[in-house]
Amino acid sequence: MNGRPDKRAIASWAFYDFANTIFSMNVISLYFALWVTVDHGGQDILYSIALSGSMLAVAISAPVFGTISDQTGKRRFPLALLTIVSVLTTALIGEVEQLWMGLLLFVIANYCYQSALVFYNGMLPSVARQSNVGMISGYGVALGYIGSIAGLSLVEPFVTDGGRSAAFLPTAILFLVFAIPCFLYVKDPSPKPFYVDIGQSFQTLKKTITDASDYHVLLKFFIVHFLILDVVNTIIAFMSVYAHKVIGFDGKQITSFLILSTVFAMLGSLIIGWLVKHKGTVFSYGLVLWIWLTALCLIVISSGETLFWMVGPLAGVGMGGVWVASRAIVVELSPPEKIGEFFGIYSLAGKMASIAGPLLWGSVVWIFQDTQTLKYRAAVGSLLLIAIATIFLFNTLKKQIQTNSAQID
Repeated sequence: MNGRPDKRAIASWAFYDFANTIFSMNVISLYFALWVTVDHGGQDILYSIALSGSMLAVAISAPVFGTISDQTGKRRFPLALLTIVSVLTTALIGEVEQLWMGLLLFVIANYCYQSALVFYNGMLPSVARQSNVGMISGYGVALGYIGSIAGLSLVEPFVTDGGRSAAFLPTAILFLVFAIPCFLYVKDPSPKPFYVDIGQSFQTLKKTITDASDYHVLLKFFIVHFLILDVVNTIIAFMSVYAHKVIGFDGKQITSFLILSTVFAMLGSLIIGWLVKHKGTVFSYGLVLWIWLTALCLIVISSGETLFWMVGPLAGVGMGGVWVASRAIVVELSPPEKIGEFFGIYSLAGKMASIAGPLLWGSVVWIFQDTQTLKYRAAVGSLLLIAIATIFLFNTLKKQIQTNSAQID
């Protein structure tokens, strides 16, 4: 980690974020959900189970991968291997006719995509060297947003010509092409002997969670953050389905809607970042929660396209802002010597929310399956209730966060 920063390695590392966000946007947020529910007539609960099941597997195995990453120092090979498996299974989705086979391929593709991030994130310190870690991380985030828009724009012509099944092969190719520089130019630090203690990795996770119980305010905040991420992750996964089945958007309108949301997510990151600096974390996070509440209300009451178009900018700002404000709160509330451990729990909360939220959506839609579009409004209504509960819990926590932050400072 000594020496001057390698600009080629930094650019290559950041472009992996550009690459994997193409998968996230095209597969998770847009085409696969519609491939299941529209093209193959599958119920939402099937996509919910596939998404949640793959995320559960990630949550279970991530501590092991984290241990492998730290104890061996080898990150490039597992990153490349997991990415290539994700690329291959993504490409195959469009080639199969059976719904169950597509769901299985998606589970593998998403599991490998999510698991690869453990090794990708672990590369950051060695890539940054003596540079600003936050700034280089920001390059990745910015390129990720650009990748979302680029992926939608580049793949849309294939979908126009060949339907949604034609989206998966070009998405896989783009994912691989823009990931290759990271495989070539981001090298591992000095290799360590290959020794992995899987049991120790879970003991470390258990100890981290146990230690968090000594920091009551931070633990309560993790609960608040888990609840709002239930909302965020579910909207990301199912908004294209809602836009198509309830509002009546066609493919091009959905693509434009997602691009609009992504642009405002970039702006939201900057705006909320400025507010964190000038108005504080509590104000900023509270504002993000109210933005999400407003967006959910608009989704529920939208009876046509005009009002629904307002959801995109609001959800985008809320999406970009929730990560900026929440990370700042974790930094404020964590003792410096434990910040890595608590960010591990923060990450775990995100993974668990990716399990619970989609299952809630799928269950509500399944329960009200005979009600046409009402089932989707009921599903958003359940997320609205979660948002209300989240705001209530956060309001009870505001003074404690401010007091705790002052004590740690």
